Amino acid sequence: MSSADSPQRPWLAEFILLAAIWGSSFLFMRLATVEFGALPTAALRVSIAAAFLLPILLLRGLGPQLRRHWKSIFLVGVLNSAIPFVCFAYALLHITTGLSSILNATVPLFGALVAWVWLKDRPDRSRIAGLVLGFAGVALLASDKAGLKAVSQDAPATTLEAIAWTPMLAVGACLLATLCYGIAASYTKRYLSGMPSMLTATGSQMGATLFLALPAAWTWPERQPGTSAWLALIAAGVLCTGLAYVLYFRLIESTGPARALTVTFVIPVFAMGYGVVFLGETITWWMVGCGAVILLGTALSTGILRRR
Repeated sequence: MSSADSPQRPWLAEFILLAAIWGSSFLFMRLATVEFGALPTAALRVSIAAAFLLPILLLRGLGPQLRRHWKSIFLVGVLNSAIPFVCFAYALLHITTGLSSILNATVPLFGALVAWVWLKDRPDRSRIAGLVLGFAGVALLASDKAGLKAVSQDAPATTLEAIAWTPMLAVGACLLATLCYGIAASYTKRYLSGMPSMLTATGSQMGATLFLALPAAWTWPERQPGTSAWLALIAAGVLCTGLAYVLYFRLIESTGPARALTVTFVIPVFAMGYGVVFLGETITWWMVGCGAVILLGTALSTGILRRR
């Protein structure tokens, strides 16, 4: 191992932990969105995260920095939380959590493209090979496991015609979300480099909360959601957003946006695993093989392994 590679090792544990946490977010978002709707689900997720993180930020004495840089940090919140969370919440009403997590794995492709064009961060051949290999594994996994929600064939023809378009819109919403993630990562690296991860994570959730407050109030469900939906939102807000974004912005600082975004290659593996544990789904050898391909691609694209 060369000396250039050794500093990369400490962030590996955070990389895997973040993938495990974000893998569970699709399950929690699905449980919440069914009862809350897309906009209220996204708004509550970021507001819970902001409420969880803000006291910690103030205790660390980061309030003055937040006041100085609030505009840039709040914009990151819109790009990296508000818009993507609404998009995925909408998508989860019409496509499966597995397909949503697989589409989420296109983030590194957008992230690498944005970083290349904007930050002139051109990936080397090894990282390009890893990106291609990882996306190939995601595509293979999608061909076997992920899909659209089942629709009754007894439904009226007009309903079936309308429903036929919703999966396409849901897929488009997921891709819009991943594009926003890629832009936000490079924006963070360009304009917020060197800032504490707690500052960026907390401020971004506050910005997303303000952005979604009025739309969420306007579309609030008439029927009061149940306890399970509220618990799912609390988990999504505290664990999958508050804690996860602290880890995420730390990864951007230590590895760069293109590499940090490759965490999304590993998320589908965890998402499928949670489906087995909590939803009674089964793991096939095809899923295991695709998961190995995804992990190998991620290792190459992040520089953990080097192609000889």
